[in-house]
Order: sequence, then structure tokens, then C-alpha cells
Amino acid sequence: MIVYMVLTTENFLRIAKALADARRLAILERIAARGDAACQHLCDEFPVSQPTMSHHLRVLVEVGVIEMRRDGQYVHYRLRAEVMRAYVTTLERRMRLTAASANRR
Repeated sequence: MIVYMVLTTENFLRIAKALADARRLAILERIAARGDAACQHLCDEFPVSQPTMSHHLRVLVEVGVIEMRRDGQYVHYRLRAEVMRAYVTTLERRMRLTAASANRR
């Protein structure tokens, strides 16, 4: 049985607020699909300026759903899957969505 961490209410709400922005959610999905994405490449794929992309990425880093690493002049981002698992686990627990409650339907 795998046990995932549960986020504090404050951290859960910070992530929820960050993901409520459609552009940030799309950026996160792109990073997750690739496994790793450079800011420059993300700018090429989304119709936003580099400062706007950097802002969205900074928000996602600050709430902990992605992490960055430098590689020369490039900055790469990757999903922190353990944080996303904790977010989903916390959501399920807060909504009392467990296997037991699903079986009662």
C-alpha cells in the first residue's frame, strides 16, 4: 500500500489558486507531458512574452508543483510528481473521496 503525504490547508489552497489559471494549468500539463521543458521552448509554444512565461513558471515553482534547474543559459522545469500526488490525495481526503465511499454508490 502506497501512502501519500497530505498537504496543509494553506499549501493546498496555494496550489489550487495557481492551477486555477488556465494558462498555468496548460503550462504544467506541457511540462508533465515532456518530463522536462526549457523556458525558451515553452515561450515558443505559448503566445506569451518571455517575462509573462517567467511569471507563470515562478508561480508554479513557488507553490512547489515544478522545480527548476539551470543548464548553461537555459532554465529547465520539471513536474514534482510527489507534490501533485499529495495535492490529489489531499483533495480526495477533503472531499472524502475514498474507495470505500465510491463503493457505496
